[in-house]
Amino acid sequence: MSIRKIVADLHAELVRYNLVVWTAGNVSGRVPGEDLFVIKPSGVSYDELTPENMVVCDLDGNLVAGEHSPSSDTAAHAYVYRNMPEVGGVVHTHSTYASAWAARGEAIPCVLTAMADEFGGEIPVGPFALIGDDSIGQGIVETLKGHRSKAVLMQNHGVFSIGKDPRDAVKAAVMCEDVARTVHVARQLGQPLPIAQDDIDRLYDRYQNVYGQRSPR
Repeated sequence: MSIRKIVADLHAELVRYNLVVWTAGNVSGRVPGEDLFVIKPSGVSYDELTPENMVVCDLDGNLVAGEHSPSSDTAAHAYVYRNMPEVGGVVHTHSTYASAWAARGEAIPCVLTAMADEFGGEIPVGPFALIGDDSIGQGIVETLKGHRSKAVLMQNHGVFSIGKDPRDAVKAAVMCEDVARTVHVARQLGQPLPIAQDDIDRLYDRYQNVYGQRSPR
């Protein structure tokens, strides 16, 4: 399956999990073996997205192929790909509960085993930055480099998530909103109980290295 089709199809997951409204949000994916990435075109409705209208950019965010203007978040995605070579996919959403935490500039504390599994700790807050250049990308990289979390809450903005490929980044965005909602509900009932760091480490290691089906060696 082509990377254009993979990226186009994954946008439907953002809609499916109610992570986006109207034309906001985007998925991008690194082109394997190339200094290029595929990203959603700017302002195009989700139900009109096809592999053909995805756009291809270089790692400076310049349009390389496609008939549409790339997403307004392209500079942020490009900065992540330039500075985090292990990243193969980037997602941006304004999902409701996670963005509410971002509006408060507050990290989501690790009070659920599912958070320890997926994020290895809290989901951190990145700095406030205006769209238009790579300032948002700088904030993403500064916050996530050396952090186990695959998601960051950019202050007053929303969620950016990363992954080894676009699907992995979409999963992180879905899980970020899920835990943001649950921890919000928990705080309406009282003070959530923290998980000890040793237990977080054990949960993260098990989920990342043992959980699920493994290919035979």
